[in-house]
Amino acid sequence: MSTRLDWRREAHDWPNHEASRFVQSSGLTWHVQQLGSGPVALLVHGTGASTHSWRGLAPLIAKSYTVVMPDLPGHGFTQMPKASGLSLPGMAAGICDLMDTLGIRPSIAVGHSAGAAVLTRASLDKRLPAELLVAVNGALLPFDSRIGQLFSPLAKLLAVNPLVPRIASWRAGSVGTVERLIRGTGSNLDAAGIEYYRRLFRSPDHVAGALGMMANWDLTTLLRDLPKLDCPLVLITGDNDRSVPPDDAKTITRLTSKATIEVIPGLGHLAHEENPAAVADIIFRAAARVAEMRDPNAQSSLHGTRGHC
Repeated sequence: MSTRLDWRREAHDWPNHEASRFVQSSGLTWHVQQLGSGPVALLVHGTGASTHSWRGLAPLIAKSYTVVMPDLPGHGFTQMPKASGLSLPGMAAGICDLMDTLGIRPSIAVGHSAGAAVLTRASLDKRLPAELLVAVNGALLPFDSRIGQLFSPLAKLLAVNPLVPRIASWRAGSVGTVERLIRGTGSNLDAAGIEYYRRLFRSPDHVAGALGMMANWDLTTLLRDLPKLDCPLVLITGDNDRSVPPDDAKTITRLTSKATIEVIPGLGHLAHEENPAAVADIIFRAAARVAEMRDPNAQSSLHGTRGHC
């Protein structure tokens, strides 16, 4: 059994597969999807997911934007990097290098969970020329100190053991197991959504990428730097999120004046998959506000103006 996802086998019904291509950047082969036209909206998924998680949201955003969606390193169909490439700075640099390779300058950037941390890091490092950041249940704050002290060493041990990803992928092979994992995030997905995660989790390489990302993750520096953020940050929060505490959003607004909160009642950690229309509406309204702030005399437009944060 191959440890990697086989695009030739999976592509026929993978969400937005007709928009997929493979790009060489930073020494890796990246799976990237691009659809729509207009200013660029960069969408970055979270740990353990892939471009499939934007299957409902991307076509909505693509009505007004060129949507660009990569699989993060070690995830989905993107190649596994060295350990440093799975760290927060490594992920942020890799995404920005990929944008340079593609010749793309995002106007807005939307990240789910850890993907929001990647985009925030890139913006703080002045490498992401987006005029608006959107975090969907963004994982921007460090774990509770006691959990963090246990989590990182344990994740490192799991990540370096070649048997663990195989065992984990085998255990996640059943629909019931994946459904319980998803419910544990506070979200409810349809059968198709569950099946895509099951296919991902059956790949030892994908599981190893997720474990490696967790093992190399450190949000302490991001927490320290958040007050320096000079780009508007919209925190979309599902009030049933059991993975990232909804109250984290309030803490973030105390750390940076650039952050505002949008709560969606009844949704969990995968809010963008549960109700993509509600998330799209918030993104469109936020983009219109940014455009109006940039030029109060101009008619509000989703296309806004391009520029650096």
